Amino acid sequence: MEQKIFHGELEPKEIAQALMGEFNRGDYRAQIIGKKNSLVVQITTKESPKSGGQTALTVMIRKVEDGIAVQLGEQDWVGVAASLGQSALHAWRNPWSLIERLDDIAADIQHLKLDDQVWGVIEKTAKSLGANYELSERLRSIVCVYCRTANPVGESHCIGCGAPLGDTQPITCMNCGFIIKKGENICPNCGKPV
Repeated sequence: MEQKIFHGELEPKEIAQALMGEFNRGDYRAQIIGKKNSLVVQITTKESPKSGGQTALTVMIRKVEDGIAVQLGEQDWVGVAASLGQSALHAWRNPWSLIERLDDIAADIQHLKLDDQVWGVIEKTAKSLGANYELSERLRSIVCVYCRTANPVGESHCIGCGAPLGDTQPITCMNCGFIIKKGENICPNCGKPV
């Protein structure tokens, strides 16, 4: 399950509503379940889509300190695979039958990209609301362990006592927004190199 963290003034409800607006139409259905700080959006194809197979995806959105965490579940693609298999079987029997199944094949390919479409909506919505993977304002200051003075991120020495601050500088993963500790070369959240 892939998780991304967006820092900024953002509520789970805003992302959930954007997903509902995008996916509760056409061949898709969406519903929101949960409470204010922890919501789940379920996106599925209708029971009898006009073309293609069925699929489903769950999006979990929860409030975290200084933003939200969004996690996508594993997409159920068995219905899509069955539909593609049916198209292959028809083509094996009669290659001209592919012409009749073009709508099904196109819908199946679109359904296979559902997780990418969901991330696109989430990232666009977060960006429009001023949230991103960068550190929030609260996390942009470092408290000196010796004199407890707040220092801007990036300062090499404390502005109050002059103590070195290099080991306490936070950074975030540019892929998922997770806060990375000093010395970590791979993000513990998404596994991508820092």
